[in-house]
Amino acid sequence: MTTDASRIARLTPAALQQLIEDGRGPRLLDVRTAGEFRTAHIPGAYNVPLDTLREHRAELLAHLDQDVVLVCRSGARAAQAEQALAEAGLPNLRVLDGGMMAWEAAGAPVNRGEARWDLERQVRLIAGSIVLVTGVVGLLVPGVHLIGTAIGAGLTFAALSNTCAMGMLLSKLPYNRGPRTDIRTVIASLRDRS
Repeated sequence: MTTDASRIARLTPAALQQLIEDGRGPRLLDVRTAGEFRTAHIPGAYNVPLDTLREHRAELLAHLDQDVVLVCRSGARAAQAEQALAEAGLPNLRVLDGGMMAWEAAGAPVNRGEARWDLERQVRLIAGSIVLVTGVVGLLVPGVHLIGTAIGAGLTFAALSNTCAMGMLLSKLPYNRGPRTDIRTVIASLRDRS
């Protein structure tokens, strides 16, 4: 498996849904935060947040001996997880094309929990609020508008690098974390399904 993002093996929501319906469903690893996972996830998916996956990928390898589909909100974190697992030597990796957004848009089944704002929406709220407030205050206090400029630069970097420092910071808040993913529980679940 290549680490080139343009050549990552992708699976459409329709193709994944067909595999699941035919009883040939691959292991689904959802690499979003526990809070995001609790809000909505594909039935049968295992929640292994990206940071946990990176930290424990060697432990996971022994229990992922079949096809694995990686899931996140839009596909970006799943692509990072694919790279981490591929570097560790795991074959048969695919990324759900378009992530949960595409899965839900296709009308595929979803287990729902407590509704909460996704990280992208939270980032837009925080970044927009900072730019708005510093822009208004900057009319009275010279130089304050530069804070908004710095936020704009950070968002530009986030888009170009496909990472988001603000999103990573927000994901650490208790509201977004949910219960901590216990890697032993995930591995036991993977072992039970074998």
